[in-house]
Amino acid sequence: MHIVIMGCGRVGSTLAHTLVDLGHTVAVIDQDPEAFRRLRGAVTKHAVRGVGHDREVLLAAGIEHASAFAAVSNGDNSNIISARVARETYGVEHVVARIYDPRRAEVYQRLGIPTVGTVRWTADTILRRMVPGDQRLTAGPEWHDASGTLAMNEVTLPRTWAGRRVSDLESRTPVRVVYVARGGGILLARSDLPLEAGDILHVVARGRDLDALRSDDETGH
Repeated sequence: MHIVIMGCGRVGSTLAHTLVDLGHTVAVIDQDPEAFRRLRGAVTKHAVRGVGHDREVLLAAGIEHASAFAAVSNGDNSNIISARVARETYGVEHVVARIYDPRRAEVYQRLGIPTVGTVRWTADTILRRMVPGDQRLTAGPEWHDASGTLAMNEVTLPRTWAGRRVSDLESRTPVRVVYVARGGGILLARSDLPLEAGDILHVVARGRDLDALRSDDETGH
């Protein structure tokens, strides 16, 4: 695969080196020529100076035969514009944009532009670890698909389900258990795994189904 990366900061340069080590070809775009000092060896030969939504810059980076495009500069506007140009003008199949503003990240995600909202994601992750079990902090999804239909979230095992198996929960509720956090460890959610009081389930479901599962816990049903 050929992959174009817009932004040669720590994230962009790390992506570039990792992809090259995996056998892909990479071109890196950045406005600051000093940023290319982060690149090593052969990767430096494919550095293109400019902005990621400029036609000539993108062509020089090989956008016409790129399979993926990552916009990871430090500017939200530049990232989302470049991602849209890559997808809508050049038909790049796999596009992702890093967005710092969590409100913008949510909007663009729903418009079908995959985003990584680093600030919101980091803050939510830290809060979940500092105050485990607080439903006010676990109400938002850990992940959701671009349409907003499916979400993955942490759910404390309803006390009425202790002693049952993962397969029992999945057959009786519209959720799929991905993994279980128990006693500081992580367990892959096999269908025959017995559930224990205090387990934290990481489940995928529709938002309203997650709410229903929490309601069962609160009412004891």
